[in-house]
Amino acid sequence: MSDRSIEHVVLERGEIANSWRRERWDSLRLLTPNRQSRLPGHRYDGPDPDGYMTAGEVADFIAGFAKVADAPVRTGVDVTSVRAGRTGYELETSLGPLGARSVVLASGACNRPVVPPFHTEVPASVVQVTPFDYAAPDRLPDGGVLVVGASATGVQLAAEIRRTGRPVTLAAGEHVRLPRTYRGRDVLGWMEASGVWDQRYDEIDDLTRARRLPSPQLVGSPARETLGLNELSALGVEIVGRLAAVRDGWALFSGGLRNVASLADLKMERLLDTFDAWAASSGTDAPPPERFAPTRVPASPRLRLDLRGGEIRTVVWATGFRPEYGWLHVPVLDDKGRLRHDGGVVGPGLYALGLPVLRRRKSTFLHGVEDDAREVIAHLAAAL
Repeated sequence: MSDRSIEHVVLERGEIANSWRRERWDSLRLLTPNRQSRLPGHRYDGPDPDGYMTAGEVADFIAGFAKVADAPVRTGVDVTSVRAGRTGYELETSLGPLGARSVVLASGACNRPVVPPFHTEVPASVVQVTPFDYAAPDRLPDGGVLVVGASATGVQLAAEIRRTGRPVTLAAGEHVRLPRTYRGRDVLGWMEASGVWDQRYDEIDDLTRARRLPSPQLVGSPARETLGLNELSALGVEIVGRLAAVRDGWALFSGGLRNVASLADLKMERLLDTFDAWAASSGTDAPPPERFAPTRVPASPRLRLDLRGGEIRTVVWATGFRPEYGWLHVPVLDDKGRLRHDGGVVGPGLYALGLPVLRRRKSTFLHGVEDDAREVIAHLAAAL
């Protein structure tokens, strides 16, 4: 907006990059390689382009961008209410009331962890944590751990906890399987080079489903390791099906683990075929195509687990995140509390950024916000 001479202010409830500083577990690293860390006029220029930033490094990177951009950020400001007014929107904040002709909702997609309603049926003797509560394995009670969810968060925490010697059971529902590297480069480099990440929201057949896909099974480790169900099994993690319910102290798992794993394998193969086709058509110099072993599913994965017997002392809910719009008093949410928008255009003078597949498949990744922001702000400027 500075480039268009539009007067604006950025309100941040904490310090700059607050969520990266305050709401991440100790070992977390960015999923994208450093070479893909870029914002308008600001990009990674360190010595390890193929490495992965720690949460603290991401926070410093974002703070560096705010300084380079000379962004008008007001930190420590809570926004408690946004309502439509006569000439735009009226905001209630910890600094007092503010008025704006337009508002951009850039609070992200991961404000609150999602926990299933039946978490209340977990026995009181079992500690329950979410990724917002989790810091490191040594902060958990001694004993076994049930990790629920097999997206990036779930597989990372299951591996980290298991490597301390604790028994770990992972309840795996729908997931996106990816190798960390493919044909000599990071798999997310293939996503960018092949154009998959640039696919627009209005080109996707089932946009609702695309926006609800779990994050891919990836970890940003210095060793660039692949981390999926096979690798977890090799570590000694017990893999079971989706947690369907907790009843009378028993965790009940779905019997569909084999089908879920087969579908994830199939989708991964199709994506790798896309990379291969692009490499062939573009004359890319890369090692030959690779294929990976199918997911190894236990012959008879257990269907229930007694949470009262002491085998499990902790449940980690890695079951996703959602935005929080309790402060948004404008009728723009659906019946499940999700924001209705068309490529980030919510309504007259109201916009959003940073949501899954907002305008492109890369929308929620650090380097994906620039293209979205340019188009959303162009719409905003035209409306003004």
